[in-house]
Amino acid sequence: MANNPSSMPLLAASGLCKSFGGIQAVSNAEIKVQQGSITGLIGPNGAGKTTLFNLLSNFICPDKGKVIFDGEPIQQLKSHKIAQQGLVRTFQVARALSRLSVLENMLLAAQKQTGEKFWAVQFQPHIVVKEEKELREKAMFILESVGLAHKAQDYAGSLSGGQRKLLEIGRALMTDPKLILLDEPAAGVNPTLIREICDRIVAWNKDGMTFLIIEHNMDVIMSLCDRVWVLAEGHNLAMGSPEEIQTNSQVLEAYLGT
Repeated sequence: MANNPSSMPLLAASGLCKSFGGIQAVSNAEIKVQQGSITGLIGPNGAGKTTLFNLLSNFICPDKGKVIFDGEPIQQLKSHKIAQQGLVRTFQVARALSRLSVLENMLLAAQKQTGEKFWAVQFQPHIVVKEEKELREKAMFILESVGLAHKAQDYAGSLSGGQRKLLEIGRALMTDPKLILLDEPAAGVNPTLIREICDRIVAWNKDGMTFLIIEHNMDVIMSLCDRVWVLAEGHNLAMGSPEEIQTNSQVLEAYLGT
């Protein structure tokens, strides 16, 4: 897992603030993610982790603060525009179109398809057919990499919770992202599948993919991550290597309750 602290971060957020009805969910938070790294984000329940994810991807607009992705400010962009720039996210509860097949779910994630344009369908059908063939091949290649190729023609609604999370990661990969934000990939997943998800994250990271991961399973965080950021009550509490975080007295008090 590559991590070069001296290089410009792929993602850098600073001064992020968000209130809901007078409750400060995130207060002056910052986070940095180096290109090629697996970075962790942890904290007790209610610490503001998912809210921070929502701010980074602009599913929620920040009250204040700045988000720089790949050298460009993105805090004013719509969430779909941010995804098109290469920052995509998954959700704590995996989302899938249950009555479409696994393969169809994958194909819907592909961006800027020629077949989405009316005139292209009418006057460039050969291009549309060629592109659809290439996208199916790409989707099947990714499904193979997430271990779901044998489920390609099954309804997405028939997948287990863990398989849905793998499908959601697969759909993210269909967009050719630069950074994937994973929100609790191990939550509600059986131990065998957790290990499989972790192994696949490591493999994708070795191929150059960058990850920012929220996770309550400390074994997952400590085994995967280069750096770990800790939130508590919406504030930054600590940042360091997994080893440093495990021995940080403030983290132990706030997160582990010791």
